Amino acid sequence: MTFDTKLPASTRFETAVAEVRIVLQHISWETFERLLLEAGTHRNTRFYYHEGTLEIMSPLARHEGSNRFIESLITAIAEELDLNLRKLGSLTLKRRDQQIGGEPDSCYYLQNEPLIRDKAEINLDTDQPPDLVLEVDITQPSNRRLPIYANLGIPELWKYDGKTLQYYTLQGQAYIQVERSLAFPWLPAGIIEEFLATRFEIGEMAALKQFKIWVRQQVQAKAE
Repeated sequence: MTFDTKLPASTRFETAVAEVRIVLQHISWETFERLLLEAGTHRNTRFYYHEGTLEIMSPLARHEGSNRFIESLITAIAEELDLNLRKLGSLTLKRRDQQIGGEPDSCYYLQNEPLIRDKAEINLDTDQPPDLVLEVDITQPSNRRLPIYANLGIPELWKYDGKTLQYYTLQGQAYIQVERSLAFPWLPAGIIEEFLATRFEIGEMAALKQFKIWVRQQVQAKAE
């Protein structure tokens, strides 16, 4: 896949230690779909499309490390609580009828997992959207992506900026920041932040082991 080096004046490049971005304006839906097809599935770039704006993001180590570790924490919760969980990573989520699409850093089916358990492909024209999406945006806020996920009907979004994790739930047609996660109301965002920092001190596996112990303590406390 190649890009024309003569980009329009509206193109904006944003480069930092966590993500590299290209933002293009006045892009047609047909161009968006063609780029997805030509780029294929074996890539680390993420594509987002909304109202003619196309964003292409390439995560770097700091970004992807946080993304993967948060996924490990979510997986640990599912294991400790004996929950069925389907992880679909940066699954392309799009609706042609609304001409919107996005590829979150990670997405998860929790409550709706039984509905898509046996499906090799997910089509949001007919299937339920993921219950939770995760966006890691250390370089710049991902607010431009929130309308994409809201229009797709995804009930919960987590956003991590490198220091702070924020929970958002869909209320009407927009996301509202909330104190408690919809999927895990007993899980303070500060705990995730704490273990994201701890991994740099004691290593990821040791931090994950401690997190599992913490989750078990919460389960035991609720049972008493």
